[in-house]
Amino acid sequence: MQTNVLGYPRIGSNRELKKANEAYWAGKISLEKLQMTARQLRRQNWETLKSAGIDLIPSNDFSFYDQVLDMCLMTGTIPARFRSLMETQASVSSPELYFAMARGYQKNGFDITAMEMTKWFDTNYHYLVPEFDTTQQYSLLYNKCLEEFKEALSLGIHTKPVLIGPISFLLLGKVKDEQLQVADLLDKLLPVYIQLLQSLQQAGATWVQIDEPTLVLDLTPAQQSLFQYAYNKIRAAVPSLKIILTTYFGGLQDNTELTLKLPVDALHIDLVRAPEQLDAILAALPANITLSVGVVNGRNIWKNNYEQALQLIKKATAVLGEERVLIATSCSLLHSPYDLDLETDEAVLTPQIKNWMAFAKQKVRELTDLQQIAAGNTAALAANTAAMKERSTAAIIHKPAVKARLAALTAADAERKSAFPARQKAQEAVLKLPLFPTTTIGSFPQTEDIRKLRADFKKGVITPAAYETSIRKAIQESVALQESLRIDVLVHGEFERNDMVEYFGEQLEGFVFTKNGWVQSYGSRCVKPPVIYGDVQRNAPMTVEWSSYAQSLTSKPMKGMLTGPVTILQWSFVRDDQPRADTTLQIALAIRDEVVDLEQAGIRVIQVDEPAIREGLPLRQADWQAYLDWAVKAFRVSVSGVEDATQIHTHMCYSEFNDIISNIAAMDADVITIETSRSQMELLEVFSVFKYPYEIGPGVYDIHSPRVPTVAEMTELLEKAIQLLPARNIWVNPDCGLKTRKWPETEQSLRNMVAAAQNMRVAVKESV
Repeated sequence: MQTNVLGYPRIGSNRELKKANEAYWAGKISLEKLQMTARQLRRQNWETLKSAGIDLIPSNDFSFYDQVLDMCLMTGTIPARFRSLMETQASVSSPELYFAMARGYQKNGFDITAMEMTKWFDTNYHYLVPEFDTTQQYSLLYNKCLEEFKEALSLGIHTKPVLIGPISFLLLGKVKDEQLQVADLLDKLLPVYIQLLQSLQQAGATWVQIDEPTLVLDLTPAQQSLFQYAYNKIRAAVPSLKIILTTYFGGLQDNTELTLKLPVDALHIDLVRAPEQLDAILAALPANITLSVGVVNGRNIWKNNYEQALQLIKKATAVLGEERVLIATSCSLLHSPYDLDLETDEAVLTPQIKNWMAFAKQKVRELTDLQQIAAGNTAALAANTAAMKERSTAAIIHKPAVKARLAALTAADAERKSAFPARQKAQEAVLKLPLFPTTTIGSFPQTEDIRKLRADFKKGVITPAAYETSIRKAIQESVALQESLRIDVLVHGEFERNDMVEYFGEQLEGFVFTKNGWVQSYGSRCVKPPVIYGDVQRNAPMTVEWSSYAQSLTSKPMKGMLTGPVTILQWSFVRDDQPRADTTLQIALAIRDEVVDLEQAGIRVIQVDEPAIREGLPLRQADWQAYLDWAVKAFRVSVSGVEDATQIHTHMCYSEFNDIISNIAAMDADVITIETSRSQMELLEVFSVFKYPYEIGPGVYDIHSPRVPTVAEMTELLEKAIQLLPARNIWVNPDCGLKTRKWPETEQSLRNMVAAAQNMRVAVKESV
């Protein structure tokens, strides 16, 4: 049996790509230096996999920003607003156009908004959404895939190029013209894919991995028919190129028969997420197709249970024979940190818990271990079995008091005292806010000075008193700035917080942390997810001191800022030894304690962010309701301990709400803030049709781009909003936190935002 890795992390074990990208954007390093960093990272990855003994090593899994954006550039899928910029480029391989599409572009006479961004299936990775319109002409603009295959070949490493498949590329994009049909787009796009694959075939590629993860989704008959059509065309054009069709994040289910008819050489299935699909696949797999079994989890950090994985491998080889089975990661290791060997600080990650874990480099070793064990060399099996047994019985995982409190939850614990209309009146009386109240989502720019301050405090370089003095000064300055900008509901800025999940995890029992467990969220944005290893509880207030101090500086309402239980779950590496619903409700009870303490400290506006509610939705609609029942319950449990006059906010970003709007309403939050700037208020339509009864803050500018929006464009967005929602219920805010932005652009953007709100107050008053 051979081993197969679907993809490898690309940011570098020390986030070299993040640092190089940001230095390039800031003009601190040259393009040559950026490209040199990229070449070094690709070489390191290929050599790591080769030295580990991996047979099918991926290439073109590297990206400066996003693999879907790469596919846009390769196929010439350039949004219309960027085409005039493209004409100014000496070469489309130059990153100017590429980064403009990702981040927006506001210089040299251009002012172009970035492409829309959304979550990659149910992960916390964001991809750039392809845009399709009737004016689009497709061509092989830049053969990045071929270049990187040749680059690896020059190093003596024969790789397996990785591409996003044509159907998934189309289905994950957005069709901008109603008259356009996906089938018509496919006819235009397929020749580009074929040209690309022919170039790889001519260059000597043996295997090509084509990712079609949409095969694990609910597909219409029309969508299903596209696969057969496309792959028949591809097979005819590249008859000698071995194609491994790759699915992940779920099971094929009703798409099994369709998939097994496709003319490919190998099929990859995810047996971590959907082990139950193996029997159906084995019963019907054509004799000429090899099966890649994804038995090593690419999305979590726990050691593989070799005995369980070997059962699946043996079942496959018993039917197919060893020569037709590939042992593989379940998905790309993009979603895993680099290397557990870098975790050397036992005060941060204890040896006991570390012994239960595996990062990307260790997962590669797990593949070769399983390969050797299946071949008869069982040396690695005993140690793995011992680790599994120790974890299952460890006393640090299980806390009887936490389990008892969870068992005692009642329906009343998830209910506010009064319905929203009564709460809205009580809140209006207390808060006395104007029409179109302005606020921000929570965080302010995390400058180098602030990050250094936190780092110095953690290292013990400065005293707790010096640290607290500096944080208080940053809060004072941010409150003064917000007051000068005439923002209505203020925030303290979150200067003490490293990350919206990690900050809370550090103060909750049942969490552990890493020093170098970074994964890519989008572009240069990296996160270091906490690890939930055991039962969760809060032992002391986590945010009350800072929020209370900030409130003491102003007579305006100060918003308490918390992360919600589902988001803490989704953005952590989660224990896999109990249902996710139980873990989420444990977190909800901890957040509930914090919400109650904030209210008692005089904080009358409390935001509990749940940006991950939509991303946690199962990929198959049949599984939605069970998830939504416990996810909504967890949010309600976390916020229902307060009085009517305390206003509960929640925030969600980059989500499609159409299918779950009733569940969003069932969360019973007084105010929801959402991302609508990149989608030009499209997301508000579903709230309007549903007659959403609560207050809404549609984000009026895109914080993921450095461009400063004008007063006029934000006013125009708000004018669209009042066509859909009652003016009384509309808030004015950015679409997300401002942590990643710089101060000058932030201040000017907020100044413009407040001016837009004032424009709307005048316009509505004059229209009455």
